[in-house]
This record gives sequence, C-alpha cells and structure tokens, in this order.
Amino acid sequence: MAFNELRAIATFAKAAELGSLRRAAVAQGITPQAASQALSQLEAHLNVRLFHRTTRSLSLTEEGSRFLEAAQPGLAALHRALHVVRRDREAIAGPLRITAPRSVMIPVIWPVLDEFCRRHPGIEPDVHLDDRIGNWVDDRIDVGFRAGSPPSEGVISRELLPLQLVVCASPSYLKQHGTPRSIDDLSRHRCSGFRHPGTGKLMPWEFKVGQEVVAVDVASAVNVNDVDLEADAIVAGHCIGQLVGVTAAPLVRSGKLVPVLAAHVTDHLRLHLYYGSRVAQPARVRAFIDLVVEQVAGRAGLFVLADKELSVRRGRAGARN
Repeated sequence: MAFNELRAIATFAKAAELGSLRRAAVAQGITPQAASQALSQLEAHLNVRLFHRTTRSLSLTEEGSRFLEAAQPGLAALHRALHVVRRDREAIAGPLRITAPRSVMIPVIWPVLDEFCRRHPGIEPDVHLDDRIGNWVDDRIDVGFRAGSPPSEGVISRELLPLQLVVCASPSYLKQHGTPRSIDDLSRHRCSGFRHPGTGKLMPWEFKVGQEVVAVDVASAVNVNDVDLEADAIVAGHCIGQLVGVTAAPLVRSGKLVPVLAAHVTDHLRLHLYYGSRVAQPARVRAFIDLVVEQVAGRAGLFVLADKELSVRRGRAGARN
C-alpha cells in the first residue's frame, strides 16, 4: 500500500472526534491537504465512504461509524503501548545488559555498577564476562567494554583510560631471587604465563623498547588463564609476572607487589566503552554511560601507576638487593 494506513486511520479517528478535518490536521501536525489526501486514500482502499462532507460540516456515514467503533480499541491500545515505551525509555530502571572482560570488570567496572545500582534500585544488571565483541544486536547488549584495540565498526566506542603492562614481583620473591635489571634477565627467573581464555595459547609479554612495543615469549613456570589467579600467584611469591595496570596498581600501592623494569612499562593498550547507538538510548543506558565516564575516565589516575610511583618503588626494590 502506497499510503500510511496507520496515519490515515488515526486521521480518520481524530476527524470523527473533532468533527473537522482541518482541526484533525492541526492536532496531528500535518497540513489540511495531507489530512484530506490520507482520508481519500483510506476510503479508496476500503472502497467505502466514511464521511458525509460539505465545505462546512463533517459527519460519519453508517460504514464510517462501524469502522470507527472497530478501530478505536486498537488505536487506544496502540496509544497505551507508545506511552509505556516512552515512559520506560525515560525511567532509570529495568534490565541493563553489560559485557566486559574479567580483567577490567572486577577492578574497574564493578565499583561503578555497584554505585549505579545503589542510586537506582530498579536496575536489573545482566553481566556477561567476555573479551570478544559478539553480535551486540543479537546479544542485546546495552554497554560493552573492551581491553586492547578499539572495537570494530558497527559500534560506537569511547576511550576510557590507558592500560599499562607492568612487570611485578612480591618483596619476598625479590629478596630470594633478586631483581631483574633487563628484559634478558627474565630468562633466569620464575615467570608467570597467561593463557588466552579463548585460544589457550600463552600470551607474550609486551615491553616498551625505545619508541616501539616489542613482544617477547617468556619461559613460564606458572601458567594460568585467570587474571586474579595470576596476581595471587605473584603476590604469594611463586613467580614474577606481567599484570595489567588496573590489577597491578592497588597491589603496588599496598606494598604487596613491587614493579620492576619500569623503563619498559608500555601503555599502548586502552580500555574502551562501546554501545550501539547515540540516539534513542533508554535513560538507564545513558545514565550508566555517564557514570562510567565520570568515575573511570574522569579518575584514570586510580588505575594508572604514575612514573614517580614506578621509579620510587623500583628504587626501593633495588635497595633490597
């Protein structure tokens, strides 16, 4: 059908209610000509005359009266549905579907989500821990997070903070095994290995060497595929390891770990937030994104070790050896 049937039926019902096609056009925000054309097309489509029309009056025909009686319940239900959707869109409540890698969900995103749920008790979080970007439409994801390179096309992304890669060891490990002074020294140490959760392959360590980022395959004595378990093994003194800054920072600041090879710390990776569209976002999604930007991007120093922190602790580690 070449015309908008729903608009034509709504125009018909409004004209019957107001007794004027011109007033119906004004109420719907269309021109009188457009309203007249919609009504004529509807009558032609139904092959009945719905109104007796003169230049000064408008009255329903018998067929028009029966059609109005049949159409009104459906139009009323549609108006209720539109009202519910608009109301829900502006309510900070309902399901909030989030996907994020475990390495950043626990230390970075969970405190923000915890605060968001406290502010808005009607929120129903649905969190999926995953480092990939799947089909966000099919997965019905509202907000996603990705560690590393920016998300691919098809989503809108925003950089939140840099992700350092910091080689760390516990004070007890350094006291027993000494402090590596160069990347080559790592071959004489018990190193941790992190297996990619998806492929099972050991991930190389990455270092800043001059202006470049260099990947090095380090022989490992302890292998895991969980960030928290790797950090626990390093804190316990079983090995030396390379951790993402968001995991390393609180452990370094508490004195549980000491950064080494600080000159080679790289921050070429980034934490990105992504979502499907800037328009027509429910209020709950907009509000959560705003809070993430405020508490993560706006407070990036909480998750990044400053050069002074790295160099001071490096000096302390060296003084013990």
